[in-house]
Amino acid sequence: MKKKIKLLVIEDNPLLREGITGMLKPHRDIKILAAPVDGESSVLKIHRLKPNVILLDLGLRSQNSLHIVEILKKEFPATRIIVMDLAPAQGDILQFIRAGASGFILKDATLDVFLDTIRAVSTGAKVLPPLLNESVFSQIVEHAIRGGKPALKGALKMTKREREVIGLISDDMTNKQIGQRLHIATYTVKSHVHNIMEKLALHSRLEVANFANADSSLPRRIAKSISILNH
Repeated sequence: MKKKIKLLVIEDNPLLREGITGMLKPHRDIKILAAPVDGESSVLKIHRLKPNVILLDLGLRSQNSLHIVEILKKEFPATRIIVMDLAPAQGDILQFIRAGASGFILKDATLDVFLDTIRAVSTGAKVLPPLLNESVFSQIVEHAIRGGKPALKGALKMTKREREVIGLISDDMTNKQIGQRLHIATYTVKSHVHNIMEKLALHSRLEVANFANADSSLPRRIAKSISILNH
């Protein structure tokens, strides 16, 4: 007989907490262990109840949810954490994935999506909200999940103009050609190239081009596609 998924819900909105647990209880492969109000009480419950999966509200009023994820993954590395929010920002998703979250789910998702996410995460899968699954950002998150590249943080902090320059460098354009394309002076292009190499810890234009082209998880059109994260 297949083991039940032992689920802990951490949500400080009573209406949502009861609604989620009530929605999931009838499903025989999921056992609701408890529904603590905040993160502090949940740590004690996890020691005692040993859940497989935790549903955690991103916006807990009394606790820092990101800090809770960090603590839980340190104390309970085998436990899978799914973060819930109505409309998570891309920067929030990346931060929580790096902290150890296994997935995200939108609070207005259907019951089937809730069930599919819980079941998938319990087996070790990583799950993003459907609207992000096909985005370039989801590929960046995959890098974070797998350890990524040391330069990833720098890439995410590129300005719009720097991302444009990276794309044109990957097209083998010279500084003069890039300046003409972007209608800026050549010395300004050189300044952008210098800043790019600083942020990515690279040493030449060739390395910048290789960075943009080498991995399918960072498409060569990174300059036009990745949203700016100012975190």
